[in-house]
Amino acid sequence: MKPTIALFIYDPKCSVQSANGIMHALGNHYNFKIFSKNTVEDNFFDNVDMIAVPGGFGDADTYKTLLKNNQRRVREFVDAGGKYLGICMGAYWAGSHYFKLLEGVDAVQYLKRPGTDTRRPHAKEMPITWQGKPESMFWYDGCAFVGNGRYKTIATYANGDPMAIIQGNLGLIGCHPEAEEFWYSSYSWMKPRWTGTRHHKTLLHFADRLMAQ
Repeated sequence: MKPTIALFIYDPKCSVQSANGIMHALGNHYNFKIFSKNTVEDNFFDNVDMIAVPGGFGDADTYKTLLKNNQRRVREFVDAGGKYLGICMGAYWAGSHYFKLLEGVDAVQYLKRPGTDTRRPHAKEMPITWQGKPESMFWYDGCAFVGNGRYKTIATYANGDPMAIIQGNLGLIGCHPEAEEFWYSSYSWMKPRWTGTRHHKTLLHFADRLMAQ
C-alpha cells in the first residue's frame, strides 16, 4: 500500500504550481489528500504518513492567517512521529518563527548568508552539491539551515551552507526539485537550463529516505 501524504495548498500564498510538481514527482509512489486553511476534521491525519508543505510567497503574517486553524494538529502529528516534508516556504515554516519543529538549527534566507553567491531573491538555477555530486537546481529565495543541532546534510549551497537536510522526521529543502518545465520557460534566462524531470527523481529519493527514518 502506498504511503499517504497530506499536502497543504492555498494558492497563491502556498503555490498550486509547487504542489502539482510535488504530486507529479511523488504520485506513482504516494497517495495524496489535500488540506488548506480551513479546520480539518479531528481524524484527518489518522491515515496520513507525511505532511508536505510546498513553496509559495509567505511570511509570518501569511503563516498566522493560513495555519491558525490547523497549526496545533500539524505539530501534534509531527510530535507523534509523522513525517514533515517542507520545500522552500514549507522549509522556512519548520523554523523558529513558525511551527518550531527544528531543534538546534533554523531556516534562514540564503541570500543573507556569509559567502552567498546571490543577493537577489529572483528565480535562478543555483549551483549546489547533492550527496557529494555537483548539481544545479531551481531556486527562488530559498532557505539555508544554520545551527549546531544534529541533522543529516543531504545537499549544500556553494558557500557550504546546508540546502537540504533531514532531522529526525523532518525533511527540508531550500531549492525546488519539484520544478517543472514551464517554471523555466517562464523566464527567458532560465529556459535553456531545463534538463527534464530528473530532479523529480531526486525528490522521490529524498521523500523515500525521509519515510525510512
